This record gives sequence, structure tokens and C-alpha cells, in this order.
Amino acid sequence: MLKPLSGEKILVTGPAGQIAFPLAARLARDNEVWGIARFSEPTSRARCEGAGIRTRAVDLAAPEWGDLPDDFGLLLHIAAAIGPGFDFDRAIAINAEGTGRLMSRFRKARACLVMSTCGVYDSPADGSAAVAEGAALGGSPQPYAPTYCASKLCEEAVARFAALEFGLPTTIARMNVAYGDNGGLPAMLCDALLAGQPIPILEGHSLCSPIHEDDIFAQTPALLAAASLPATIVNWGGDEPVDLRELCDFMAGLLGREVAYQSSPEGIHQYRLDPALRLRLAGPCRVAWRDGIRRMLRARHPELLR
Repeated sequence: MLKPLSGEKILVTGPAGQIAFPLAARLARDNEVWGIARFSEPTSRARCEGAGIRTRAVDLAAPEWGDLPDDFGLLLHIAAAIGPGFDFDRAIAINAEGTGRLMSRFRKARACLVMSTCGVYDSPADGSAAVAEGAALGGSPQPYAPTYCASKLCEEAVARFAALEFGLPTTIARMNVAYGDNGGLPAMLCDALLAGQPIPILEGHSLCSPIHEDDIFAQTPALLAAASLPATIVNWGGDEPVDLRELCDFMAGLLGREVAYQSSPEGIHQYRLDPALRLRLAGPCRVAWRDGIRRMLRARHPELLR
């Protein structure tokens, strides 16, 4: 595992997001970090600037770069359109075409990390099997964002082309369940648990590979160092596969609550990722999932933690 980045000039897309904010904020301690987004939520830009991130308002679907520098050494493309509805054109314009515009504009960067999703894989027949990078693609339906997986497949195609076309060494990292003090799927499941709502489970596809935000930060330098032509494609998840029921039972025990499950097609499609390539590139995770969940609950619900 490489040392944390320092003295770099880094552009981060979507810096106010659940994954990007803790990463960009920590990078800003020792690097010159700029962040671009639409900043549609009034407080999000101020939060980023308060963490030392220099911000510019940019819509990747129709970017106006303004006075944004173009001499970044590293590019972290984490922004994504994730939402309800079936406007595939809009999702592709942001997630795929926006990626091409970004990589074209900042082609002088030394390395680019494009965050994709494990949802680009075709749904495995055996939900307990580890999915490696060479597995079949196709995308799985996700009830919370019907356009997401299809548009991220398009994004990967654009990123692979742009890397070669612009000579920009690139890593495409397929993220699984990212979480930490800033939120993530476990935090959303916790909120449902505390509200007394049953947790929807997609039977046969409830095994995931959660990764803590500390490990995302620690592994980023190595994944950038692995950027190549053609693009390096790697799974990005934790080392420990966890069933959503086990995860929720653990949270319920710490919080002194009961949890109920509901078998439903509305459950989020989960994947157990094969971590072998990521382990070779970036080393093992440091935060065990139970420790990470305890930390998350302590940060978000200290009054309830037993």
C-alpha cells in the first residue's frame, strides 16, 4: 500500500457526495484539491470549501469550465447521476458523455481514476459466488435508480476509449458498498431499522463487499498508480463478504432494536466481489466491517449506541 498523496494538484468531481467528500477532505490536508459539481444543495458547496476544497460550479452534462485550471496532475471522477425515473438519455449524458468531456478537457493529467459500480455486471446465477473483473457484463436492475447501471456501462465504454484517445492513463474501479461516518448503504439501512421499517431483501443476491471510507482513502494512491493504457479495470470493495441480514442484525444488536426482513424484488441487488486484483494492486483493507459499523453508529447515533 502506497503512502498518502501529498503535494499534488487534484481535481475531484462530485466532492460533496457520500464517497467523494471524506476522500476529498482528507486529500485537501496535504494537496491542492479542487472540486466541481452542480452544487444544487445550498450548503454542499460551503461544506466543501470549509474542508479546504476549492470549488467551481460545473454541470458535466453541459460544462462551462470558466477559470478552472487545466493543469491537474491527478483526476478523481467520482460524480454520478443516481436517481429515480427512466430518463436514460439524461443519465447517459451525465455519466457517460460527461466522462468523455472531463477526460478530454483534463487530458494532461498524469492519471485518472473513474469510479464505476459493480452493478455493471450481469446478475450472477449464484449470488454467493465471488464476481471477478472478467465476469459477464449486462447490468442489474436497481429499484432506487433504474437508469444507473446502464449509464455506468456506457461510462466505462467512454472512459476506455478516452483513455486511449487522449493518452490519459486510467483506472476504472467498480465500487461495491462504500460506507463510513458520511453515510452509505449501511447508514440508510440503519435509518430504516430505527424507523421500524422492514428491510427489503432480494433473495439470492444479498451478499455484499462493504468497504470503509478509511480504506477508500488508503487505497486511492495505489489505484491511481495502477492507471494504464488501456485502462486498468478493478473491483473496489472490502475483503469480507457480508450478508445484509448479518449486517442489519449486528446494527440492531448494538442499538438495542428489533429488525424485520421482507423478501422483495425491491431489495437492492448485491454482489460479492472477488478482491484478488485489488489486493495485488492496493493491499488488504484495514477496517474490519464490524469495527467500521461501530464507528459509523458512534458518529451518527451516539445517543443510541449501546
